[in-house]
Order: sequence, then C-alpha cells, then structure tokens
Amino acid sequence: MTLTTKILIGMGFGLIIGSLINAFAMEQAIIQDYFVNGIFHVIGAAFINSLKMLVVPLVTFSLICGVCGIGDVGALGRIGIKSFLLYILTTGLAISLALLIAITIAPGKDFEQQQSSTEFVAKASPPITDVFINIIPGNPIEAFAQGNMLQIIFFVILFAIAMLMTGEIGLQLAETAEKLNEVMMKVVTLVMDVAPVGVFCLMAKTFSEQGLALILPMIGYFSVVILCLLLHALGTFSILLTVFAKLNPIIFIKKMRPAHIFAFSTASSNATIPVTLQVLEKRIGVDNSTAAFTVPFGATINMDGTAIMQGVATVFIANVYQIDLGFTQYITIVGMSILASIGTAGVPGVGLIMLAMVFNQVGLPVEGIGLILGVDRLLDMMRTVVNITGDATVTCIVARGENTLDDTVFNDPDAGVIAEIHLPHKAA
Repeated sequence: MTLTTKILIGMGFGLIIGSLINAFAMEQAIIQDYFVNGIFHVIGAAFINSLKMLVVPLVTFSLICGVCGIGDVGALGRIGIKSFLLYILTTGLAISLALLIAITIAPGKDFEQQQSSTEFVAKASPPITDVFINIIPGNPIEAFAQGNMLQIIFFVILFAIAMLMTGEIGLQLAETAEKLNEVMMKVVTLVMDVAPVGVFCLMAKTFSEQGLALILPMIGYFSVVILCLLLHALGTFSILLTVFAKLNPIIFIKKMRPAHIFAFSTASSNATIPVTLQVLEKRIGVDNSTAAFTVPFGATINMDGTAIMQGVATVFIANVYQIDLGFTQYITIVGMSILASIGTAGVPGVGLIMLAMVFNQVGLPVEGIGLILGVDRLLDMMRTVVNITGDATVTCIVARGENTLDDTVFNDPDAGVIAEIHLPHKAA
C-alpha cells in the first residue's frame, strides 16, 4: 500500500469520526477534553509544525541548488518574470470565472440573515508600497526566524548569485548545499511517514468542531465556490497544461494527489511546499533549478483559490444586502484581487484581509464577512488545493519553456512513488 493510499484512508476515517463526534458527542466533556482538544489537537498541531519546520531549510538549500544549477543570472531573471506574469494571469482568470458564475447563479438572493451571525473585525492591510520595500530584508536572520518567504527568496537568490561570482569557494559551497538538500529531502520522507496519523487527527478535529450541518444555511454560497474551484482546477489548468506545457492533465492530476491531500488537510500552501517540491521533482520530472524558485514564489503570491472565494463572496454579500454592483465595480474587484494577492503576500489570515480590502473598495459592508466565516475553514482547505495546483501548473509551463522538464519521469506511473519508509540499519 502506498503512502498516499494510507493518507487517504486516514483522511476518510478522520472525516467520519469527526462528523460523528459533532453530531452525537458535542456535549460529552470527556470526548471534547481528551480527544478533540487533547489527542486530535496535539498530534494535528505537532504534524503541521513538523511540516512548517521543513519549509525554510528546504527552500534555502533547494533555491541555492536551483540558482547554481541555472548558472546564468539572465536565465534566472527570465524564469522570475515568466513565473510572476503567469501567476498574475491565473489569478485574473480565477476571479473572472468566479464572478461570471456567481452573477449567473446569484447565490444569496433568498438568504435570510440570522441574528447570531458572527462579527468580523477587518485587520488593516499593508500598503502595496510597503510590500515592495519589505521584499528586501532589513535583517535576514529575522526573516528566516519569522519564515517571511518573499524576504527569504530575495536574500537566498542574492547569496546564490554571489556564490556563482565567487568561483572555487562558491563551487564548494554549492556542493555542500547539494548534500544538505539531499538530507532535507530525506527529512521530508521521514515526516511523511507519520502523515496518515497526522492527517487523521487534523480531519477529525476540524469536522468535530465544524460539522457538516454548518453548511446547510450557506449551501448556495458553498456550492458556487466549490463549482468555481473545480472548474478552475480541472478546466483552466488543464487547458494551460495542454497548450503551454504539452502535458496530459489527467496524468498530472493523478501525480499531484499526494500534494493535494497535504494541502487539503493542512489548509496551508507554505506547509505543503516540501511535498509540492518532492512531487514536482520526483513524480512529474521538473528540474530542481526551476521548481526551487517557482514553488516558494507561488506559495507566497499565487492565490487562485482565494481569488475565487473573493469573487463569489462579493456577489453573495451584495445579493444578501440587496446592493447592485455595476460593471465598473466588477472590473475593480478583478483588479483589486490581483493587486491584493501581491500586496498581502505572507500576511496571516490573508484570504479575509484581501476580502475586506475588496469590500471596502466597492462599498460593501465589511461585517458581511461574518456570514461566511462559519464555512470558511472547510473552503480554505479546498482552495489551498487549487492554490498549490496553480503553483505546479505554472512550474510545469516555465519548466517546458526552459527545457527543464523530463517527459520520461512524467510518463512513468511509478516514478517517485513513496511506499513505507525504513530507516537504514547496520547488518548484524
């Protein structure tokens, strides 16, 4: 049995047990204290931390190897510009698709507001000028400690370029980084060995707290978001992969399954970076020199799933409050979503901050976000899957353009499959 199958089983059991607890044991103090807030919470949080633990060292060593592997500053700039433009394009397509479908279906027309709707206080979003200034870290150590991905990417690329220019000493450092990167990939496989248990606990805790019954009053909004996410993931990305990357989208989706499972269970693009990198390099055949740059960059600024949520939520709240939005306002929503995906990069709770920015811009009541908070956690899990699929799609397109995609690996169904992991031991 492959590791992916075990994780799927863990996810299924977690969903069932969590839903049963939510339906029948919400008032049982023992189950809530010892299981939901005890075992499930501790193991789930520890598993997420173990994934986050890998991100900074893995991105650092992998990016150094990638830049040194490219060996040409001009090619590096070309990859950066291509990636940035493609991420902006996919975000624009995502928000446009969401608005088109939401306007057609019109969720929220007959929605009855409940008095107990959750209050939402919008956090202030940083000005776009500050974001561009703050790409350059004032203190690189602080950037590494806080996991600020844009600052880490900037510093590591600058450091790797300096290594290329240093000659023999830089070459020795690059060889050391290669070895460290290999070791970090092994650490990833060790952490993934406990993934079935971690995913089970995360799913059990989420569904024991949220419950499927929470979706019922919001079924119109929830369904439209899911429809848009599926159309974008299976439609838009498939067309882009077929036309620009010359890849079979069905094989691509199958090979991305381990990363999809991690993205769904963790609801974090950053926490999924180690798995996304491993899948792209080992299963799909993208060279490290491309993936090491595009994946961390995409996890920071690419928010297709979040853009879709914004489009549907804007139309939904406008319908609930019976506010008519004009064509100019819809264009504003598209532009704001694209800008906000860059402007709020790396900010915690980014989806709701971006939504508050859009609401303020088009004159919708920000407190309306309180209506959708209940189902936001479940939708966050699903839109993270779309976000990392977008990262992988752009990576494949850039890799095809740079001739760093190995079709032999991509067409091999067994390439990079992880079964049980056994630690090496000395023979008696």
